[in-house]
Amino acid sequence: MSAPPNPTSRALALAAGDMREVDATIARRLDSGVPLVGEVARYIISSGGKRLRPVLLLLTCGALGCTSVQRFNLAAVVEFIHTATLLHDDVVDESTLRRGSATANEVFGNPASVLVGDFLYSRAFQMMVETGSMRVMEILADATNVIAEGEVLQLMNIRDASLDEDAYLRVIRSKTAKLFEASCRLAAVLAGSPPELEAACAEYGQSLGTAFQVIDDVLDYDGDAGEMGKNLGDDLREGKVTLPLILAMRLGTPDEAATIRQAIETGSTTELAAIVTIVRRCGALEGTRLLAAEQARRAIDALRALPHNTHADSLLELPAQLLQRRS
Repeated sequence: MSAPPNPTSRALALAAGDMREVDATIARRLDSGVPLVGEVARYIISSGGKRLRPVLLLLTCGALGCTSVQRFNLAAVVEFIHTATLLHDDVVDESTLRRGSATANEVFGNPASVLVGDFLYSRAFQMMVETGSMRVMEILADATNVIAEGEVLQLMNIRDASLDEDAYLRVIRSKTAKLFEASCRLAAVLAGSPPELEAACAEYGQSLGTAFQVIDDVLDYDGDAGEMGKNLGDDLREGKVTLPLILAMRLGTPDEAATIRQAIETGSTTELAAIVTIVRRCGALEGTRLLAAEQARRAIDALRALPHNTHADSLLELPAQLLQRRS
């Protein structure tokens, strides 16, 4: 007997019909007349992932009863912006592996990845202009700007062992959660929702996105490398100070804190195995999961403002499911 589908699977299945329309839009709008542009963009877009951001936009539209055809266009815009950030991220981080496959910069080189990322940003802006809505353009322009600020903040924080929880959350809310927030807010705008309902959708997206990234940071020290498609400790290798490390330096012994601090500041991975053991032993992962659970509860509370229907129920299931992520 097969296991019942988990909430993420149910959400993806519920949005599957609409996502086919989004995929058709993506394929059509990737045609630039420059073969390498489409080749690089299609490589990363088709490399896996749940496409959670456009799915959230579509599910929120469903929950609010919005059937505007613009939902397909804006879902594609959200995916283009996300893909552009991945292309640029992998170049900055010098990453070679994403979702178990070689990154675009590993296959095509850094210049092609950066320039195709720029193309996806500019194509996204062409598409959002086509909506004719200043509010839509305002939301997406603001989100793109905040994401870029988050990228710079993260770069400034590299190898900074003094980073605290507030600074860590600021990066997450800018770099990751902002596009989740924008996806849900856009659905409310398309549906013509009143300001309080738009704000509730935005709060849901931001809290869900924050929980998503916090759990991702847990998995860097507690996940299955085979399932994740990347190696344990990659964040430390890249000099990223995430909450598991922040809490481990606070909860561990002075010697353990010193070991972690030195690894962060020098970029050394010689003590990686010991650091993973410290993070797992001292309660840092449990503390990080508690923060993710708090964000998940905020997302669930925000949904109380939405109508009760199948799409809203699916959105309601996602926060709890994220806490069970293993990849």
